[in-house]
Amino acid sequence: MAKSKEKEIRTNAMRMLDKLKIPYKVNTYECEEFIDAIHISDMLGQPYETVFKTLVTVGKSGEHYVFVIPIHKELNMKQAARCVGEKDLQLLPTRLLLATTGYIRGGCTAIGMKKAFPTVIDESAATLAKMIVSGGRIGSQIVLAPADFIRAVNGRFEAVCA
Repeated sequence: MAKSKEKEIRTNAMRMLDKLKIPYKVNTYECEEFIDAIHISDMLGQPYETVFKTLVTVGKSGEHYVFVIPIHKELNMKQAARCVGEKDLQLLPTRLLLATTGYIRGGCTAIGMKKAFPTVIDESAATLAKMIVSGGRIGSQIVLAPADFIRAVNGRFEAVCA
C-alpha cells in the first residue's frame, strides 16, 4: 500500500536532493528488515540494470570511498582501487556503516552521507534515462537521472564492476 505524502519519512538523501533542486521520485515498499536488493527488485518488477547498490570501502591509506554499482554485479576491487589511487581496498565492515555514513545496511545511499566521500558510479549508469538507488532507509528508493545523481554526490563514472 502506498504511503501518503504527508506521512512519508524524509531522509537525509531526500532533503539533500530538495536543497539542490534535483528532481526525483520516491518508491516505497513494505519491509521491516534488510532484504537483498535483488529480492526487492524482483518484488517490484524492476530490471536489475537500473537498480544500484552502494558499497563503502576503506583504502590502505585509511580513506573511505563509495562505489555505486548495479545490484547484480560485483565490485572489481583491483579496478576500484586503481580508479581512486589506492593500492588496496576493503569493504567497510557492516558494524561500522552507521557510524561512518549515517545509514544502515539496506538503506545506505551515497546521497547525504555524514561526510562526502569520493564516489564512483559504474559507467553502466551513464547510458540510463533513470537509475534507482536506496532512499536512505529500508523501504524506500530514489529514482533519478544519472547526471543528477553524479551532481548530488559530486561523483564520476568509471568501469568498476567485475
